[in-house]
Amino acid sequence: MLLEYLVNNWLELAGVISGLVCVWLLIKENALTFPVGLIYAFITVVVVARANLFADVLLNLYYVLMNAYGWYYWLYGGNQHRQAGVLKPIKTAMRTNLNLFAITLIGSILMGWAFSEFSQADLAYADSFTTVASFTAMWMTARKHLYSWVAWFVIDAVQIALYFIKGIDGQPGLFLYAGLYTVYLAMAVMGFRAWQKSMREVS
Repeated sequence: MLLEYLVNNWLELAGVISGLVCVWLLIKENALTFPVGLIYAFITVVVVARANLFADVLLNLYYVLMNAYGWYYWLYGGNQHRQAGVLKPIKTAMRTNLNLFAITLIGSILMGWAFSEFSQADLAYADSFTTVASFTAMWMTARKHLYSWVAWFVIDAVQIALYFIKGIDGQPGLFLYAGLYTVYLAMAVMGFRAWQKSMREVS
């Protein structure tokens, strides 16, 4: 039964594997997280499009661009935050955090309204929140901001519920993604602690 399920949902399985590898590399501060993230984003575009999660389609197209940007930035950018040639994590200023929160809130409401009014998207507001918040979190990740892990933790919790509901609603392959985001919750905590330790080692 399990083997049949995995065979029937091989694309989702590939997304789960590439997603886990991507986050593990991110925790380890390895720039290879970004090319692996590109693979994950391409796969997920197909998966969420089949589930009519249109905001998630936009999100993963954005991930493609931000993974390319993050790959470049980690290798060549942020010279003022480098130690022995390695880009170190930084803390986001409180004013920046407040601005990002405001942008995320307003963007989530506007996108949720647009999708609920002009498309057949399911769970439009919840889907839009995870999308807009992920826009923010991915930018923070690409710039190696410590608090990106806090943003990912919140996003992961909402995403678990979203994919689980869609799985019950007739998209069984999304149960794999719900499981993936459950693991992401734990990995977000691990990532925060690892990056925090890395920052202390700098000081």
